[in-house]
Amino acid sequence: MIRDIAALALALAAVPVLAGSLPPRGCDRPVEVTATQQDRLLRFAAAVRGVLAASGSPAALISRSGTDLSRFGLRYSHAAVALASGLDTPWAVRQLYYACAEGRPRLFDQGLAGFVLGSDDANLGYVSLLLLPHEAATALARAALDKPLALGLLNARYSANAYPFSTDYQNCNQWVAELLAAALTGSADRAEAQAWLRAEGYSPEPVQVSPWLLLAGRFVPWLHFHDHPAEQLGAGRMQTSLPASLEAFALQRWPAARRIELCHGPQGIVLREGGAPLAAGCMPQPGDRSPAQDGL
Repeated sequence: MIRDIAALALALAAVPVLAGSLPPRGCDRPVEVTATQQDRLLRFAAAVRGVLAASGSPAALISRSGTDLSRFGLRYSHAAVALASGLDTPWAVRQLYYACAEGRPRLFDQGLAGFVLGSDDANLGYVSLLLLPHEAATALARAALDKPLALGLLNARYSANAYPFSTDYQNCNQWVAELLAAALTGSADRAEAQAWLRAEGYSPEPVQVSPWLLLAGRFVPWLHFHDHPAEQLGAGRMQTSLPASLEAFALQRWPAARRIELCHGPQGIVLREGGAPLAAGCMPQPGDRSPAQDGL
């Protein structure tokens, strides 16, 4: 019995892993940080902003780490669009966010400092930036700032693990994927956006799921499974949009896109462009740089 409870607790703990747009540490539970941690996070946000500003791009796909995803082989859970202008501050982000008190998703604009504060770990965090070619980035910025278009793609029914080729639900990363499709096709229809994504090769890597996670769907209001193909679930696999899926698709479509990863940890802020992912624990490796070396 104790083992069963522990397994169920692990499954429930995995829910926010897929719920990238949920508030950190569960629904509407604030993350407390010390003054020292806040100062480090503000410095990290400034470094990310400096990289974005130096890029000269009007928009970027941005992802951040949140809950520890290492047991799933994942680092990032939440993606958004960072915009050079058009929001309240330069390089603020526009994203889908689940409003717990209202029980529904909303579009939410947030400064970079607030965005990086959305991690559960104030001492270690990662941000990934994907800088698309100028024409594609311009189209993405235009679509993100077109409120009727952006809101038209927003589904009123949220599911943290939404199936990427169903209009029943939507999660934060799926909204970004469909916004990218709308930017390139001009269509604000979700079904058309998903059909285009599928035709162009968008295929999120399935996540391994246990029966306990399926059970959790009966009790957690932002977790659903009936939109997923039964044969996939029967095989213990589940497709849902995650930042890694978005980046893989974009890099396949635009091989010249630049991927820049930054992290903050015990050794300070580390930056890497291209190549393998940054090391666990944000430990600098040969070839890694600090933003100060780039004059940021």
